[in-house]
Amino acid sequence: MLSNRLTNLIAFFLLLFMFLAAFFSMIGDSLTFDEKAHIGAGFSYLTKQDYRLNPEHPPLIKDIAALPLLFLNLRFPENHPSWLQKEGAAPWWFQFDFGRELLYYSGNDPVKIIFWSRIPMVLLLILLGWLLFWWVKKMTNGKISLLVLTLFVFSPTFLAHGRLVTTDVGAALGALLAIIFWIKFLQNPSWKNVIITGLVFGISQLLKFTLLLLIPFFIIITIIYVLLVLKKEGSLGKIVFSYLGKAILIGLIGFFFIIWPSYQFHVLNYPIDQQLRDTIADLSGNPISFAKNLTIQMAGQDFSRAPAQYFRGVLMAFQRSEWGNTTYFLGRISAEGWWYYFPLIYLVKIPLAFHLLTLISIILFFIAKGQKRINLSQSNFWIFAIFLWVIIYWIAALRSSLNIGIRHLIPVLPFIYILVVLAIYQLPQLIENKIIQKFFLVIILSLFIWYIAASLFTFPHYLSYYNELGGGIKEGYKVAVDSNYDWGQDFYRLLEFVETEKIDKIYVDYFGGEEAQYWLGEKYIRFEPKGKEEPLKGWLAVSLNHLMGGIAEPRKGFDQETGYYNWLKNKKPFRKAGYSIFIYDLN
Repeated sequence: MLSNRLTNLIAFFLLLFMFLAAFFSMIGDSLTFDEKAHIGAGFSYLTKQDYRLNPEHPPLIKDIAALPLLFLNLRFPENHPSWLQKEGAAPWWFQFDFGRELLYYSGNDPVKIIFWSRIPMVLLLILLGWLLFWWVKKMTNGKISLLVLTLFVFSPTFLAHGRLVTTDVGAALGALLAIIFWIKFLQNPSWKNVIITGLVFGISQLLKFTLLLLIPFFIIITIIYVLLVLKKEGSLGKIVFSYLGKAILIGLIGFFFIIWPSYQFHVLNYPIDQQLRDTIADLSGNPISFAKNLTIQMAGQDFSRAPAQYFRGVLMAFQRSEWGNTTYFLGRISAEGWWYYFPLIYLVKIPLAFHLLTLISIILFFIAKGQKRINLSQSNFWIFAIFLWVIIYWIAALRSSLNIGIRHLIPVLPFIYILVVLAIYQLPQLIENKIIQKFFLVIILSLFIWYIAASLFTFPHYLSYYNELGGGIKEGYKVAVDSNYDWGQDFYRLLEFVETEKIDKIYVDYFGGEEAQYWLGEKYIRFEPKGKEEPLKGWLAVSLNHLMGGIAEPRKGFDQETGYYNWLKNKKPFRKAGYSIFIYDLN
């Protein structure tokens, strides 16, 4: 048996390892695509109280990332067109233009900005790990909590995205917090728990709009809890009414005491006429006409424009999910989604050892079910709840047309870790034969070692990780790119190559957040391949996100130009910058 002190000590060293792995891999990775928009937007929120940039995401993660920047004495590009936005509604790329101007062309130090913006993200990652460990330990025991924490700490997905100024790991933290406190409310619906749960729910909605899925989830588990767990306690109708009323109150507390005040702060200096103009433009194609019209009407009123900004973001997130994004997947390119995108990405981006652990857990689950050891009670209702959250989230993922990365599954990964470990931990009780039991234990231990090794050998290239089924880190790009493989993280490694090889001129087709011209100066030649045959001699650096899109077969209905990199199909790259940028010698 592990003592409580020893359990906590092991957890501390696991989280310390995660911090160090995230920190040192973070330093070597250049600015990724979305970070450029998020960093600039967050800094503008805190310094200007103006929400004109990046409204399609809630503000809290960007605010947290920007906090250290307040101490750097940065110059704000107030006169840049991306901020002034004088000519009608601003196009969506203005948020990226502003980020570029802030980082590279306003006299600021981009490396320092990127570093200090990422530090709070790493701390949030560690906070998520600690919270996961603490809760599982509270609900089970130290051994289970350490096994869950091990899966979390050595996850290539969490190590990849927990270092970046993006919203996905924050969403996992919000989901975990909200579910913990909602279950606590169900088990003890005191007014204290109602208030705390309401505040936590409100905070979760400021992290990522995906967490709107918590609303139907909470409704369903509340009904199930009352019907199955509490039906024998008193009048069912009275209990249902009590829980329903308090659940509604929780939502109202979250909205009026967290969401509304937060958005009120963020629109203080956002001109109301500009907000109205931008809202109309952003929601012009939204199919939910009632919600769209109401949001537009609210945006034009001083009293209601704060919640209008929130609902604008919600509707924009809905639009994005429905409309999709231009995506390369399995040799094809499309602006629509594939229903099987996330299942396959999950299969190839999560370590193979974990899939085998999952298979063992499923086998053990059915053994347990056959022995009638599963029952729904207050003591294990939390297990059913997180299982239901995983199901609801996966259903939403399968319906989404926004197919751009494993990162969109991050809010359910901690809960999957818990379910797998809980099932595996039953093994000694379910298999009485000592020889078979030891056989399974050796396999499980071997799989954990394999899982850890896969993470260790991936350092520092976590973004490009693929398991053996997906071709590994060297060949994974053939399955999917974007934030699965190439998000712009290897630009610093391209700079090292140019310097080492003493290259005078290099054509660059880069996908990511960095400003190639800023770093390469006169050595840089911007290359746009569309509409051209083999056009050049010399050095060429191409991001795989662009390269794979340029050789992919168009899916039916895709009306954009394709095939513009077919002339590179049979050319072997001279070198790779990291794994995501191919460098060709065309002399």
